[in-house]
Amino acid sequence: MQIHRDWTGLGTEARGASVAMGNFDGVHKGHRAVIDAARAACDAPLGVLCFEPHPRQYFAPDAAPFRLMNSESRANRLARLGVQQLYELPFGPVLAGLTPEAFAREVLAEGLGIAHVTVGADFCFGKNRAGTADTLREMGQRFGFGVTIVPLVGAAEGEYSSTAIRAALTEGRTHDAERMLGHWHRIEGEVLHGNKRGRDFGWPTANMAMDDLHLPRLGVYAVLVDVLTGPDRLSCQGVASLGVRPMFGRNAPNLEVHLFDFSGDLYGQHLSVALVDFLRDEAKFDSVQVLIDQIAQDAVDARRLLAGR
Repeated sequence: MQIHRDWTGLGTEARGASVAMGNFDGVHKGHRAVIDAARAACDAPLGVLCFEPHPRQYFAPDAAPFRLMNSESRANRLARLGVQQLYELPFGPVLAGLTPEAFAREVLAEGLGIAHVTVGADFCFGKNRAGTADTLREMGQRFGFGVTIVPLVGAAEGEYSSTAIRAALTEGRTHDAERMLGHWHRIEGEVLHGNKRGRDFGWPTANMAMDDLHLPRLGVYAVLVDVLTGPDRLSCQGVASLGVRPMFGRNAPNLEVHLFDFSGDLYGQHLSVALVDFLRDEAKFDSVQVLIDQIAQDAVDARRLLAGR
């Protein structure tokens, strides 16, 4: 998959795609429907157009973190779906100031030269979100690209949405989130240096930041882990603690992952960690030894739940 972070100066191989457009936070089943419609729309390379940062982050920079995915995780998921061209356009004053007509003409038609674009029925675009999906269809007729508007999809419980997925994760309902996403919720990123307490306790962990991401329920999870980079690329099971480490003062939230049956150096490498089962809430224990004993029990519980996966 090729990733483009501008809409000007693209080579011919990056133009003429059939593009699904939106933010695609989580790449849930509703997003999949929009992407599948772009795949089926015409005989053209499959593309996705999204924005970085998320427009909501731009307009409300002080709001609580809400994203289900960082840009790396989103790109990895889209690549798995067969997307060939990812247009991750920089959202700032320029894009925010374009009228719907200017966006359709300058970005979609002239810049990306798209053959077709698909959007969800609730899609809005342009300055002050003035453009709707129907507006886009009119612009396509004027500027020479096809438009497909995809009805919102969902289950008996309601439409698939990032909001509903965030609510499920906040409550530790990982399987409900998976049903809406179509895949396990994953946290992806670089392994950072920590305080190495896990190693001292006999349970070495890979530490990952949660910067700018929505926080699922704090606690311990059974996880599936993919090592994406480095010499030890593999998939394995593990147990992870997501939280602020209350035994050791006030700390920023992070994810500490212990990989079962693995011995190696993961610092600087990138992991993809799937939250499969919620085991228990984060807690402050009476002593370090009680904590160590609980970690051992967490590992037993995680292995049991992950058996056969």
